[in-house]
Amino acid sequence: MILMVLIGVVVLAVGGCVCVVWASRGGPRWVRAVATVTLLGGELARDRQRRSRKQHGDGGVIGGE
Repeated sequence: MILMVLIGVVVLAVGGCVCVVWASRGGPRWVRAVATVTLLGGELARDRQRRSRKQHGDGGVIGGE
C-alpha cells in the first residue's frame, strides 16, 4: 500500500515536471495550468522548509558550523 502511494507521488512529480517544460515551450492551456500548480507547490514546499529552519534555529549551514 505504501509503495503504491510512493509510486503515485513520483508519477505526479514527474508529470508535473514534464508539464513545466512543455509549458515553457508553449503547450496547451491545460499543460500551463498543471505547470502553474506544480510551480506553486514547489514554492509552498520551499517556504515551509524555510519557516521550519527558522523555528528550529538552523541557519541552513551544512554540518552545523
